[in-house]
Amino acid sequence: MSDPRDFQPGPYASPPCFMHELDENFRPREHADESAWRDVARWRKTERERLIAARMALASGEREVLTAALVEQVAAAVGDPAGQIVSLYWPFKGEPDLRPLIDTVIKGGGEIALPVVIEKGRPLAFRTWAPGEPLERGVWKILVPAAGRTVHPTVVISPVVGHDEGGYRLGYGGGFYDRTLASLPRKPRVIGIGYSMAAIRSIYPQPHDIPMDMIVTEKGPARKS
Repeated sequence: MSDPRDFQPGPYASPPCFMHELDENFRPREHADESAWRDVARWRKTERERLIAARMALASGEREVLTAALVEQVAAAVGDPAGQIVSLYWPFKGEPDLRPLIDTVIKGGGEIALPVVIEKGRPLAFRTWAPGEPLERGVWKILVPAAGRTVHPTVVISPVVGHDEGGYRLGYGGGFYDRTLASLPRKPRVIGIGYSMAAIRSIYPQPHDIPMDMIVTEKGPARKS
C-alpha cells in the first residue's frame, strides 16, 4: 500500500476537475499512482469521521466557551463589514455557531448571505438573508433562505472539519466549496473557521483543493495569507 504522505500539496488548477464525483474510476493525469490516490481518499474519510466525532463529543459548556471566543476572532478577521456581503452558514453536526455575527455585520452596514446547495455536482448559490425573513429546509435539512437575492459574497466564511498548516480545508467530501470558489467571477476573501482541536499536519491536498486565505480558530488566526 502506498503511503498517502508521499502526496505533496499540488497547485490549484482552474477550473478544478470533479469528474471523480461522476465516475469513480476516473483519475486525474497528475495521479499516476492509483493505489496512492485510493489511500488518500480512505485516509480523508477516516480522518473526517474522527474529527466530526470529536467535535460532537464536546460538552455543551465547553462548546459555548470555544464558540464565544471564535465569534470574537472571526469578527476581528472580517473587520469593517460596511459594504461587505458576508457569507455565513447555518451550523450542523457540531459546527461552531457563528450566528451572533449576523447582527454585527448588519448593524455595521454589511449584508449576510447563506450558501444554498442547488444539486450535487454544481456550485453553491449564495442568497441574502436577514433575521425575520423566511427560511426553508434544504439539502441535509439545513435551513436556507426561502427567498433573497442571489449574490456574489465579498467574504466567505467556510466551516472546516479539519485544517492543515498550508491553509487547506478538509470538508465533508462533496467538493462544494472548492467548486464554488473556482466558479465565482470575482474571488472573495475566504476565511476557514474551526476549533483548534481540528488542526492536522496535512490533508494531502489534490489539484482541485483550494487553500483558504485565512484559517481562524478560537485562539486566533492559525494561518494568514
